[in-house]
Amino acid sequence: MPHIDYYFATISPFTYLAGPRFEEIVAKHGATVTYKPLDIMALFARTGGVPPMDRHPNRQDYRLQDLRRRAIVAGLPLNLRPAHWPTNMAPSSYAIIAAQSAGGDVGKLVNAVTRACWAEERNIADDDVIRACLEEAGFDPSLADSGLLAGAETYARNLDEAVTNGVFGAPFFITDGDERFWGQDRLDDLDRHLSGEL
Repeated sequence: MPHIDYYFATISPFTYLAGPRFEEIVAKHGATVTYKPLDIMALFARTGGVPPMDRHPNRQDYRLQDLRRRAIVAGLPLNLRPAHWPTNMAPSSYAIIAAQSAGGDVGKLVNAVTRACWAEERNIADDDVIRACLEEAGFDPSLADSGLLAGAETYARNLDEAVTNGVFGAPFFITDGDERFWGQDRLDDLDRHLSGEL
């Protein structure tokens, strides 16, 4: 059974766009997944990246065009300029970490959180929004209030591990044997790799 370490950021539009397709691939191959939310802005700072708002206008303009096209291809609604972006990623990330410890459909939760930001104009730093996402994904909403210290420690460790393991963006997938795939546009390659074709 293949395993995937999945590094992502809850405020990343590309994490949102990857979500349903990634879960299809996981199910197709019977893969196990360790979900590793991280602070993407800190990751950029440590690996030579530049936050979107600090990039040259040419890059910012292209990003918006590309996001619009990628959303159409993925068949997902997307607000290119969501009301609550960027926002504090930590609370939603802690909830995902707590949910993974509790057991359940963590992929469904990641999709609910990222959809809340990028399609539903909700602030994923807000406790009520996080509780609603937990409930939607079949988790106890009180997980939003539990394990905060452990969540903070895991969140920081995920960032350190990401840097050590060659991660520099999100979403980022690392399979058994250290095959790395960056971006929602590499999901077909991930699928082929898990099928033994790449």
